[in-house]
Amino acid sequence: MKNAILIFVCSLLSFNLSFASGAEANPRLVQVYASDVIIPMEFTSTSEVYVIASGVFPNGCYRWSHADVTHKDRMTHEIKIMAVVVEGPCKMVLVPFLEPIPLGRFDVGHHSLKFLNHDGTHTEKILQIESF
Repeated sequence: MKNAILIFVCSLLSFNLSFASGAEANPRLVQVYASDVIIPMEFTSTSEVYVIASGVFPNGCYRWSHADVTHKDRMTHEIKIMAVVVEGPCKMVLVPFLEPIPLGRFDVGHHSLKFLNHDGTHTEKILQIESF
C-alpha cells in the first residue's frame, strides 16, 4: 500500500512538472501599461534619454520583456510596454515592475512621450530637452 501511494504521489509530481515546463515552451508576448512613468533628470541634446516605467503585472505568469519605441517624428514618440506571459499554474499575486526604457538622443525642445495602452488609450508625458 505504501508503494502504491508513493507511486501515485510521484506520478502527480511529474505531471505537474511536465505541465509547467510545457507551458513555458509557449510564451505569449502581450502589451501592458505603466501606471507611472518617471523622467529621472533633465536631459540635454547630447544626453542618452531614458525614462523609468513602473506598474504591476496581474500575476506571476507575467515577466518584463521590452519596450517598443516608435519615433513618429522628431518631437513625438510612442512607447509600448511588452511582457511575456506563460500559461499554466501561476502565483496569484500582483507583481510590481520598475524598468528603465532607453529612448536615444533627442533634439532640443518639447517632446511628447505617449505610452500606449492595449485598449487604445495612452498616457502622455512631456519631456523638455535643453541645449548643452
